[in-house]
Amino acid sequence: MITLQTPANQLTRYGKTAASRLKFLGITTATDLLRYYPIRYQDLREVVPIQTVQAGDRITLRGKIELITNRRSWRRRMAVTEVLLRDSTGAIPLIWFNQPYVGKILKVGDEVLVAGRAEEGNYPLHLANPTYEKVRREQTHVGRIVPFYALTHDLSQKQLRALLRLVLPLAKQLPDPLPESIRQEQRFMPLVQALTAVHFPADRQQLVAARRRLKFEELLLFVLQLFATKALVASTPAPAIPFNEQRVRRYVKSLPFTLTDDQRKAAWEILRATDRNEPMNRLLEGDVGSGKTVVASLGMVNAAAAGFQSALMAPTEVLASQHERTLRTFLAPAGLTVGLLTRTLRTINGVAVTKPKLLNAAAAGEVSVLVGTHAVLDDALTFSKLGLVVVDEQHRFGVEQRKQLRRQASTEGAFLPHLLSMTATPIPRSLALTVYGDLDLSIIKQLPAGRPAVTTRRLQPNQRADAYAAIREEVAAGHQAFVICPLVEESDRLGVKAATDEHRRLREEIFPNLRVGLLHGRLPGKKKVEVLERFRDRQLDVLVATAVVEVGVDVPNATLMLIEGAERFGLAQLHQLRGRIGRGSAVSTCLLLAESDTERVRQRLDALVQSRDGFHLAELDLKLRGPGELSGRLQSGFLDFKIATLHDLELMNEVRDVAKQLFDEDPGLTRYPELRAAVARADVHPE
Repeated sequence: MITLQTPANQLTRYGKTAASRLKFLGITTATDLLRYYPIRYQDLREVVPIQTVQAGDRITLRGKIELITNRRSWRRRMAVTEVLLRDSTGAIPLIWFNQPYVGKILKVGDEVLVAGRAEEGNYPLHLANPTYEKVRREQTHVGRIVPFYALTHDLSQKQLRALLRLVLPLAKQLPDPLPESIRQEQRFMPLVQALTAVHFPADRQQLVAARRRLKFEELLLFVLQLFATKALVASTPAPAIPFNEQRVRRYVKSLPFTLTDDQRKAAWEILRATDRNEPMNRLLEGDVGSGKTVVASLGMVNAAAAGFQSALMAPTEVLASQHERTLRTFLAPAGLTVGLLTRTLRTINGVAVTKPKLLNAAAAGEVSVLVGTHAVLDDALTFSKLGLVVVDEQHRFGVEQRKQLRRQASTEGAFLPHLLSMTATPIPRSLALTVYGDLDLSIIKQLPAGRPAVTTRRLQPNQRADAYAAIREEVAAGHQAFVICPLVEESDRLGVKAATDEHRRLREEIFPNLRVGLLHGRLPGKKKVEVLERFRDRQLDVLVATAVVEVGVDVPNATLMLIEGAERFGLAQLHQLRGRIGRGSAVSTCLLLAESDTERVRQRLDALVQSRDGFHLAELDLKLRGPGELSGRLQSGFLDFKIATLHDLELMNEVRDVAKQLFDEDPGLTRYPELRAAVARADVHPE
């Protein structure tokens, strides 16, 4: 018997591999599965007569199987299953390539629903590799509004939908965190209905209502966390770190570049805020390559001058390693010691050490700045005197994390370190104030002087050879190149190149004389760092990568980036990727290669060609992409929402009003135990 806490590996009949992939997606229990929301939907309800089908149509058909043949294509060496589907108006072939199991699942006489694209070419009019499902009382994969989920390889959409069908009956056991009064006031459906409708909606109206209810719930938990954090900050003192003008000026002079006016202003705001007994709670927002890290380093130098330590937390080992390297270079002239702590890496000033030695050094105050992932929140780690914490990208940093830092910060007494959050995801000011109304905001828009503008070009699919020629030219000139692919495994349905296959093809067929590396999110953390170090040290000419390089990767010698499947990325994400080049003094070029050429795709990509202003592009992205309930994955950026998006501004304003009333009347939420428990659960953010 399964329960809400049944482990994922006991849910699936698809084997250990599928269970491990669920864990990779953050799904470890049945509850996690229920809360793993679709990223898009496809309406496959309308069934058309076979006689009306024309080449190019995307259609849903219903009929009976009249004939099944299985054979092998000797030319392409693959299994071919051909099925003849007939309805009252005619018949049409269905062809599956390299899926021999289809012929074992389907039988002559079965009534089935199929969906796909009608094609004509090597074969007469047919459907190639269509989605299929036998007709039953309740359809899951065809003949309905069908959910699609973010997946990893070795896990299919059909498998995940089947698992959701298995656990959906458990939804009635989940406590509803929304108080009855709010549900009635907002006319929300109960949680069990919302979860059923978000995964398997009966119609669009039901889907919209379910998503609105779940978004409201998620945003309410988020805002209540902000209020709880604000209350904690207001009730706990911070160490006042006096401004040491002489030490800071000396450090600024030691830097190999001149700070921009925006950097100076942001640094002064930080230095002034940390010179108070009230904990700083500031968001440093900067465009790609604007120099946020060096601004944060000024706060670290000033803290060290007063005898305080600093910590910087990054979301990945790759980014943490990069920050450690950058800060070590910046801070060496100031005499600061920099440590690195992740799951697999422990160093002091770039030298590998044991974990106990690093922890002892931090506790003794011998490490001025400790850089790491969420491993920094390890209970075994204590600081001698922690005064400043910098959190970079994609981390919610709530009440529990702050309480943990208060425990770790010092053995001398309870105080909260000052907190600086950094993001390179440009958020329009209006949006930032709406979402983070309780944070102070510092913005860096200017880019450092001396960096030439990155030229961006949109290419047609038939111009791929030109892109390869450009890569060869850059490498011949002593530079390096990125090739970015949006998925790790090939997806024929999406027509998007996979990094693994692309790496093999480029290395063996296109650039056999070049050194081609591969970097993607499923590599172990230590391996990612090694690959990036090889690329940075010019041991690789071309790096094939997924969006794992989107944030923070700094390779000044890389001057060309080819982005495959550019239409699959959001505008803000493309801007982030482009920011990985143009970080040196050489002219750099970003080539956008889209598989589709619709007006909407051209509009978005041309906006990137014409503008380098991340804040302008973020505003434009909100307008161009729209709320899109049934299509297109909408990224939430560093807010890490599961279903709410940055497009839900109006709903966020409504949520804040409700949250404020709840919090003002009952700050501890003692009258709403289910809501209180949900806020506490949402606050925990493991590495």
